[in-house]
Amino acid sequence: MPSRAPHPAADFEGPSSLRERLLVRLLHIYFRFARGLTFGVRAAVLNERGEVFLVRHSYVSGWYLPGGGVEVGETAAEALERELAEEAGLALAGPAILHGIFLNRRISPRDHVALYVVRDFRPVSVRRPDREIAEAGFFPLDALPEGTTPATRRRLDEILTGAPSPAEW
Repeated sequence: MPSRAPHPAADFEGPSSLRERLLVRLLHIYFRFARGLTFGVRAAVLNERGEVFLVRHSYVSGWYLPGGGVEVGETAAEALERELAEEAGLALAGPAILHGIFLNRRISPRDHVALYVVRDFRPVSVRRPDREIAEAGFFPLDALPEGTTPATRRRLDEILTGAPSPAEW
């Protein structure tokens, strides 16, 4: 299966280095021409032990919920399944519940993110570091790793407490 372009801004808080700023800018220039609107998916994968699956990308700082861009001709559900397999080595074993669709204006006024809650899943492969994902794994909800992005923390809080979700990421 060919490698898909990562969704550069879904949950991205902002570049922290010149390299990251340049990379994000280049990706958004590309996506401006390749897509009139960027649309991505993210998954809050929660297990029965009170843990959430997070990824740390190789190209931006911080810990994020797994996910990425919806490709042309692909549904959001198909993108979610593909991204979970690619970034987490997980497959859905039951329905993913849509938590919300958000505008991520921090990076681009064209970027939207659909966030799903996944509680029924099964492992299909062991996730090893590669060019896109430096680290990945389950973390206790009450002890998230240092560098977990504020947006990731906000979305998890909404999911766990039932707090209202804003329209923006």
